[in-house]
Amino acid sequence: MIRVVIADDHAVVRMGLRALLASAGDIELIGEAQDGESLLHLCTSERPDVAIVDVSMPGMGGLEATRRLARWANPPKVLALTMYDEEEYLIGALEAGVSGYVVKDAAGAELLDAIRSVARGRTWVRPSAANVLARGWVKRSAQGELRTAYDSLSERERQVFRMTAEGHTSVRIGEVLYLSPKTVDTYRRRVSEKLSITERADYVRIALELEILTAGPPPSG
Repeated sequence: MIRVVIADDHAVVRMGLRALLASAGDIELIGEAQDGESLLHLCTSERPDVAIVDVSMPGMGGLEATRRLARWANPPKVLALTMYDEEEYLIGALEAGVSGYVVKDAAGAELLDAIRSVARGRTWVRPSAANVLARGWVKRSAQGELRTAYDSLSERERQVFRMTAEGHTSVRIGEVLYLSPKTVDTYRRRVSEKLSITERADYVRIALELEILTAGPPPSG
């Protein structure tokens, strides 16, 4: 038997899942929780094979609870059950540690197949999610390369990069860093070569992608 717990803050959803699981001869529902905190307590006491977890719950959400479960020596497999389609949460859910992702409007047979799949140690997503995974991998791969390039900058180059992204002129950067405008422009050329920057707007784009600064109005100085 596959021992399962449910975590969802909607009683109607839990009732529907309860009826569905009761129809499966190889799956046993051993507990229910209404939020992430109670899920952790339930998993501690019952040690289920699979936890069916709603991504969005009041208090501790499903993804945070999944991250905490992932730190256990022998955590249950987590199957995310959510109203949000893969475009919104799939990549983040997999990074948090879920083994499967099912949208709530899926057929009951699909959910049962997902439970059995993750219980066997497999990852379960809908075939239609392949494009989402591919785009997420490409994006993260590009971000990793960009981070590597940024890390290769010297400390002075990073200072010039950040102040340029913030909208400061060469004269202002020179005043703050005690450099001549000509020297600032030399650092900018080095940064542009290392980061493959061709336009001033690329400084802002890269700084936002790497979370070096947050979006906002440029400085007046």
